[in-house]
Amino acid sequence: MKCPICYHDDTKVVDSRVAADGLSIRRRRECLKCGFRYSTLEEMEILELAVIKRDGQKESYDRNKIVRGLERAFEKRSMDEDDLKKLIHSIERDIQKTRKNEIESREIGQIIMDHLKDSDTVAYIRFASVYEAFEISDFEEELKKIINKKGEPKSHA
Repeated sequence: MKCPICYHDDTKVVDSRVAADGLSIRRRRECLKCGFRYSTLEEMEILELAVIKRDGQKESYDRNKIVRGLERAFEKRSMDEDDLKKLIHSIERDIQKTRKNEIESREIGQIIMDHLKDSDTVAYIRFASVYEAFEISDFEEELKKIINKKGEPKSHA
């Protein structure tokens, strides 16, 4: 990794520790030429995953699409950055659990909706309304499901 000050190619890792989110590694580095110290963050990356879109076209997996969709769903909601990162990691973990090289976009959407259902009902409805292209009757039906489910006793399995 190049030094951000002098662009020298050789740096050494001085310290490594798990980041606050528990899902990435924070590394403290030092340039071997100028001595500048800086931090880097290492995160998991999904590689070689093709997403099959609704029209049948394939494209490479792009984490930023999930991030943008979730940011829209949580707009003006109380979701801090660390919780959003944890949610994204959980979604990506479930995508990886499928152990597929190709996954349909609707499968990714369903995984996201399953996570949102558990974390924030409003964000879930927002995401589902765009993802499923809800009509008014769909909103009513989905809200009834949520209201009925909240009335059920929770199972502690």
